[in-house]
Amino acid sequence: MPLAPQRADVPVTIDESKCIDGCTLCVDMCPLDSLAIHHDSGKAYMHVDECWYCGPCAARCPTGAVTVNMPYLLR
Repeated sequence: MPLAPQRADVPVTIDESKCIDGCTLCVDMCPLDSLAIHHDSGKAYMHVDECWYCGPCAARCPTGAVTVNMPYLLR
């Protein structure tokens, strides 16, 4: 069975095709330090499954690569 390219159960997903190598704007904006830069690819990813759904990571991303997946109860 092939693996999914991204986890769908995390609060924040990163579109790697849009993510700029070495850009750390979303990582810098996260108050929980939930995002990190992958050592090999230079792309952002969510390394801790904790999120306040505050949204600065998505708002600060210049390419729109960051998506905050709001739970149904918070919409």
